[in-house]
Amino acid sequence: MAFAYPVQKIQDWLTQQWVILRGQKINPEAYAWLMGPFGNLEAIGEDYIRQFALKEGLIMEKGGASKGLIPEMSQLNLPDTEWMQLSREVIRFYEKTAEYKLDFAVHWNPFFKVCGILLNKLFSKRLNQLNVPTSNLKESEVLNSELITLSDPVSKVVKYTFWYRSIQSTGKVVYSGVYGTCTLPSGKTCVKAVFPLPNGNATVLMSPKVDKDGALILDSSGERFGDAGFYFLLKDAKGHYWSQFIRSFRDRLVIKSAQGHLSAEQTLTLWHKKVLRFNYNIKLKV
Repeated sequence: MAFAYPVQKIQDWLTQQWVILRGQKINPEAYAWLMGPFGNLEAIGEDYIRQFALKEGLIMEKGGASKGLIPEMSQLNLPDTEWMQLSREVIRFYEKTAEYKLDFAVHWNPFFKVCGILLNKLFSKRLNQLNVPTSNLKESEVLNSELITLSDPVSKVVKYTFWYRSIQSTGKVVYSGVYGTCTLPSGKTCVKAVFPLPNGNATVLMSPKVDKDGALILDSSGERFGDAGFYFLLKDAKGHYWSQFIRSFRDRLVIKSAQGHLSAEQTLTLWHKKVLRFNYNIKLKV
């Protein structure tokens, strides 16, 4: 039987052991579409990104208005009809993300609010990751939104793009993740977001489609391992890799433009019940 790395916080060990027991052992070379940066036990926030860049021999760069989460939206390989319908403002946001500012509001399902409180107490505050407010926000909070790229020092090619988002009023990090695209075994292209955690990560793969009004819909509602969806990955005490597909947890994001105004709605569900909804207003920086 495999075991998680022993010298760490008990809540991290238990979570990782659960992934080993319920998940499957994988070969990282055979599952390149799923792999992404793993966190460590010491560094969090920007310190982690700095250490990761040093470990990989990459150049870390902050700022730069031309940076986007997806350098070219054509990488999504949308059908021609959907590509023609996709809002030009949505395309610009993903290709020039650093030029935009965001604020957001949070709406909890009261039956799941205790999950958010436990998440904050056991993981979020310590890891400075996923610090979601546990109360509904009566007024929108401003998000500090920053793109940090890690590039090859010789070719100058960007290897990783971190999107670092924190609440302006508190400095708490809501999301710090690596964004890009990947191709599933089925050949379907997905948007990929990787959130480093101790000895592993949480990875969300979201399948794109475009509605008749030009909105981009990203959905992680897969049915089985290899589909779009939510995955935990980790490395055990012997250096073996494991992953678990969490079918019951789903993430749906709709980003649209109406009368020149960009907005987005993100809904997280568990067992088909709404857990949490984020509403974002997205504006160009002055």
